[in-house]
Amino acid sequence: MHRYRTHKCGDLRKEHIGQTVRLSGWVHSVRDHGGIIFIDLRDHYGLAQVVIDPSQPFYKGVEHWRVESTICFTGKVVARIPEAVNPRLATGGVEVVAEAMEMLGEAKVIPFQVAKEEECNETLRLEYRFLDLRRQSLHSNIILRSKVIARIRELMTAEGFMEMQTPILTSSSPEGARDYLVPSRVHPGKFYALPQAPQQFKQLLMVSGFDRYFQIAPCFRDEDARADRSPGEFYQLDMELAFATQDDVFEVNEKVLHQIFTEFSGKQVDAPPFVRIPYREAMEKYGSDKPDLRNPLVMQDCTELFRDSPFKAFAGVVASGGVVRTLAAKGCADQPRKFFDDMIAYAQSVGAKGLGYLRWTGGEIQSPIAKFLAPETLEALKALGGVGEGDVMFFIADQKAAALEIGGAVRAELGRRLGLIDPDVFRFCWIVDFPMFELDDEGKVAFSHNPFSMPQGGMKALEEQDPLDVLAYQYDIVCNGTELSSGAVRNHSPELMVKAFAIAGYGQEVVESKFPALHRAFQYGAPPHAGIAPGVDRIVMLLADEPNIREVIAFPMNQKAQDLLMGAPGTVEPRQLRELNLKVDLPRKFEQAPPTA
Repeated sequence: MHRYRTHKCGDLRKEHIGQTVRLSGWVHSVRDHGGIIFIDLRDHYGLAQVVIDPSQPFYKGVEHWRVESTICFTGKVVARIPEAVNPRLATGGVEVVAEAMEMLGEAKVIPFQVAKEEECNETLRLEYRFLDLRRQSLHSNIILRSKVIARIRELMTAEGFMEMQTPILTSSSPEGARDYLVPSRVHPGKFYALPQAPQQFKQLLMVSGFDRYFQIAPCFRDEDARADRSPGEFYQLDMELAFATQDDVFEVNEKVLHQIFTEFSGKQVDAPPFVRIPYREAMEKYGSDKPDLRNPLVMQDCTELFRDSPFKAFAGVVASGGVVRTLAAKGCADQPRKFFDDMIAYAQSVGAKGLGYLRWTGGEIQSPIAKFLAPETLEALKALGGVGEGDVMFFIADQKAAALEIGGAVRAELGRRLGLIDPDVFRFCWIVDFPMFELDDEGKVAFSHNPFSMPQGGMKALEEQDPLDVLAYQYDIVCNGTELSSGAVRNHSPELMVKAFAIAGYGQEVVESKFPALHRAFQYGAPPHAGIAPGVDRIVMLLADEPNIREVIAFPMNQKAQDLLMGAPGTVEPRQLRELNLKVDLPRKFEQAPPTA
């Protein structure tokens, strides 16, 4: 008989009745029924009920056991009495009558419940992540993550992709977020950087003659946390295709994502091909470049209907160069006054000066602003929104960028409050035709998305068009309002590369110094290539129906980019700094008082 177990806790069935088995696991729960002790023993695979009779010599020690202790039991499998059968458990028809017991690892008093899914302080959960990972929901999420990644590998291989690894220690490059820097011991004063993405390496693999590359790639960015973004590090399904167009990238990703979301969820999943929405159209309709298409609300432009309007609040915005946008919501005119007051308060919380509305109810239009609008204006608005009895139109008036951003937030909030968002579907879309350039905060032309992208129209567009009118072969894949990835057809021409960077204010010497490998490689026969990198963490977060990405990562950092389990980041020994030729020069507010005797 095996030293620790002949079976796993989730294995036992009625066909095992009469067999002597050995199980090892954690004490999930303990129940005393008139002297007979019932223990639910848990391992990675499930639960088994163990029965301890008072006649057993180890019975007296039971009162000292604590839940989450690790114990090995040997005993005979018997059928449960009919009234004790648990149909919710795969092992619920049998139990093990213990004949021997060995304590393998005694537990202290646990800081929070493991057997019950109770709310718990997140700091405590992260400090005791090894306990937190025993909880069923989180444990299941990590199992799901493993299965999803394994299936992704199968699907990518079947599509002709070859898995390859790229360096973790590389050079620092201006790719948007801050780098994590690693000092070099053998090259004093110089630093490696952890890769924000394998961007340049995967492009170089295409230049090197490989055709289809993929990798479950770790990426490192020194950026702030969000619900859908883990600070420090994350994993992505990184891929690149040689001799490929945008459509080739879309076809592969639609096939893989549809398969993954169909296999690992019970929800309805959009079938390929996914909807394609130009960036500017997405901003105009949804106020976001990552729209949740489960929400049927769409913004419309009604600016001209308020030009020279008696309603001075809107007319004044239009006269100053601003816009008026409207959202038509069906069947919500019967909402109480508090609903509309709360929506106004919400709009103000996201930067609006207010939120106008018109309610078609009881055969009339009810609204604080209706008395300022002419009958023909009201009729034109009604026709624009396609509204009638029982419907409402909401209005946002501001400068265009602000109006779109506020309108996008109001659209999402209305969708939530009105219950318009179907929780049982996955809606995908591609956002395409991103602008190549934009104006930065100082009014200078800068890259808007990815500096390595191919401009639509090639060199002719860069030379003849206003930079702000140049579109790029850049694209995002979005699911239920969550951006899964950005990608692009790459700029593989050294001349185009130099020209694009020149428009953004970088001379050729910057291109050659910051991206020497790409610039050099593109001069030796670079194939057209394209790629993308859907986020693995976000995919699993959606499949697990979790609101926070930390719930699908085994050992995540907190919102302050701290690993509370391992104590990182932490201080290092002075000798380590000397080896690296470094001195720490802390700002005064971070200086530590010298140790006292």
